[in-house]
Amino acid sequence: MWRFALSRRWWAGHALIAAFCVTFLLLGRWQWDRAHSATGSWQNLGYSLQWPLFAVFLLAAWYRFLWLEQHAEPAVDEPVQSDEPAQEPEPAVMGYRAPAPRPTVEDDPDDELAAYNAYLAQLAAEDRRR
Repeated sequence: MWRFALSRRWWAGHALIAAFCVTFLLLGRWQWDRAHSATGSWQNLGYSLQWPLFAVFLLAAWYRFLWLEQHAEPAVDEPVQSDEPAQEPEPAVMGYRAPAPRPTVEDDPDDELAAYNAYLAQLAAEDRRR
């Protein structure tokens, strides 16, 4: 199920997360020792509890990122058939691309909106003739 996370592509991310977690735990241990020294304070004690929470948060965020990667819909480039100029697609982050917004379809066309769109089309045609 999670075999994709063991591929070479993810090794650097796993190593980076592991390095940060170890660093956070070592910083928590250092703050714990500092809190119990002669010059320590309550602030050091708070930091000694805060650093391991950073490590837990980082692991949870990494798990969520991997979960999103596994459950992402495959990125499909569909041709756009519209009068509007083509927009650049958003870049995929590690293969994940957010689903494109679906166009809204109106059941009852608005006469005023249709007239305005016709006016805009007329102005665009005049600009093209110039």
